[in-house]
Amino acid sequence: MTKAPGEYEPPKPMTKAERDARKAFRQVDAEKAMTEHEVAKKAFSKNHERLKAERLAREAAGTPGATTKAKPKKKAK
Repeated sequence: MTKAPGEYEPPKPMTKAERDARKAFRQVDAEKAMTEHEVAKKAFSKNHERLKAERLAREAAGTPGATTKAKPKKKAK
C-alpha cells in the first residue's frame, strides 16, 4: 500500500521480545564501548608516562635544547 504525500502512519508498537532484544544489544554495545575506551585510556596514559620520563631524563642530563624548541627556518623569497 502506498501513502499519499503528507499522510502519516503511526509506527507499530514493539513487542516485549523486541524490547528485550534491543535492551540486550544496547547493553552489549555499551560494554564494548567502555572496554574500548578503557584500552585507549590505558594506552594514552602509558605513552604519556613514557614521554614524561624521556623529557625528565633529557632535562636532568642538561642537553642543550632539551627545554627549548628549535626555531623554524625562514623561507627563502
